Amino acid sequence: MQSALRLTTLVQPGGKIQFEDGKLQPGQSVEVIVLLPPPQSTGRRSVLDILADAPGHLAFQSAADVESYLREEHDAWER
Repeated sequence: MQSALRLTTLVQPGGKIQFEDGKLQPGQSVEVIVLLPPPQSTGRRSVLDILADAPGHLAFQSAADVESYLREEHDAWER
């Protein structure tokens, strides 16, 4: 049966990691697997935030704003 140790440590300057365990024998061959934590989520953005960043900034504040915009677009087509 294969033995395993699960240790947590901090990465030191220069990307070095160090851990100690009394079960490890000098000269013993071991395999080290480094698991990185999942990236931190920046949070979910609201639909209004996404639309505000979109080209044209079509984030309307009310239904009247939508109607006004559509009326202007329709009038532009008629010209």
